[in-house]
Amino acid sequence: MTHPVDVHVGKRIRHRRWLIGMTQQQLAGQVGIKFQQIQKYETGANRVSASRLWDIAEALDVPVSFFFEGFDAPVSEDEAAVPAETTVPADILGDKEALDLVRSYYAIPENQRRRLFELARVLSEVA
Repeated sequence: MTHPVDVHVGKRIRHRRWLIGMTQQQLAGQVGIKFQQIQKYETGANRVSASRLWDIAEALDVPVSFFFEGFDAPVSEDEAAVPAETTVPADILGDKEALDLVRSYYAIPENQRRRLFELARVLSEVA
């Protein structure tokens, strides 16, 4: 049975890898393991050792603490009372479509990106 921390760390590895456009094969090559092991880490099937997590953090250019961000965020009673349609999923960047959207957004020239952001904000306010 997988441990919630292992699953969270795996999702954060996948999130960062997708965000920078790196394949499992490329990450595995930089860390010196097979890509199947990266797959197992990303699903939480295998636990990442401290030294391996250090190597992965260096390959993905993030601090080791990145992999634990958001794990210990407790849900307060106030947050539980907010309707689900007004909240953002905790693992939104674990979704490939969301990451593709973020990548595409940052590929747009800055002046157009600001206008797109304003449009999205206005549309969300009237929805």
